Parts: sequence; C-alpha cells; structure tokens
Amino acid sequence: MDKLKARWNIQDNWQLTVIFIVFAITGSTAAKFAGPLVEYLGITKESGALIYWPARILLIFPIYQILLVFFGWLFGEFQFFWNFEKKMLRMFGLFKEQ
Repeated sequence: MDKLKARWNIQDNWQLTVIFIVFAITGSTAAKFAGPLVEYLGITKESGALIYWPARILLIFPIYQILLVFFGWLFGEFQFFWNFEKKMLRMFGLFKEQ
C-alpha cells in the first residue's frame, strides 16, 4: 500500500480508502448504466455476442470517465480524480494539455 500511496501522492490510509470506494462505485454504476443504454439503442443479447458485448464495453468507457470525476467530486477527491482522468485520456491521445 505504501508504494501506491507514494505513486499517487496520497498522505494517509483514509484517503486511499476513499479512492478505492470511488473506483468501486464508479465501475459498478457505469456497468449498470451501460446495459439499459445499449438496449435503448436497440442492441440486445439477441443481436449476438459479437455485437452486444463490444457495444456495451464501448459505452462503459465514456460513462466511466464522467462518473469517475463526478463521484470523486462527491467524495471530496475531485483533484485526484481530475488528474487521474487527464493522465488516462492523455494515454489514449484524447487530451492535450495547453
């Protein structure tokens, strides 16, 4: 845990616990939202696994990014998650810092 705290520049275990909680809530919520959204778009499991699952996964990604910052803000860790988000988007080439 100490390596993770050092890597993320976190001072105490409470902050690390809050960050883990935010990651857990965000992942679960994004997965829950993706199901109905895929079905709203007319893609169901009957469409076939090769269509349904890639579509669902592609929808989870942007939902997750938005929810991560939102839940980070809600739990008082906005700055950590905003920096985390920018780093992740830079990795995918979707964010360029001015």
